[in-house]
Amino acid sequence: MDGNMRREAIMERLRKSGVPVAGTLLASELGVSRQVIVQDIALLRATDKNIMSTNKGYLLFDHHKKDDSVRRVFRVKHANEQMENELYIIVDQGAKVLDVIVEHEIYGQLSADLYLKSRSDVDEFLEANRKSKSKPLKTLTEDVHYHTVEAKTEEILKKVEKKLTEEGYLLS
Repeated sequence: MDGNMRREAIMERLRKSGVPVAGTLLASELGVSRQVIVQDIALLRATDKNIMSTNKGYLLFDHHKKDDSVRRVFRVKHANEQMENELYIIVDQGAKVLDVIVEHEIYGQLSADLYLKSRSDVDEFLEANRKSKSKPLKTLTEDVHYHTVEAKTEEILKKVEKKLTEEGYLLS
């Protein structure tokens, strides 16, 4: 299978999946190394394919957004110890945390796809963060960061906003 056919197979697999697909699984299915998959994903992204890279694998961005869903970007600030509470607030209202974004003074906008939709997703993300001993992006900007949040209704986003405000996390 040549590279073009393999990249088309990757896109087809992502279109059919409603959940993230691990790079190692794609590599196994296509009989190549995980590094080849990483390179193929980079090439697909360069041609405007909207692929999210989450801690659980790759997800076609447009695939999981329903036409009737709504999105809002929240600007927040909190200590590292409050990250679990912040993310639980969002998913407990029935919303999804699609990403984290910071505005860096030198590099401009930096973002990472998250796609957290449940407490178990949050727990897995935080555990992976603890194991890696990495620092959250927000540490680059004195804890100020943004989340793109998706929900089925505007009312859910209003609940998220209210809860984040009550906890003192939401910035204007």
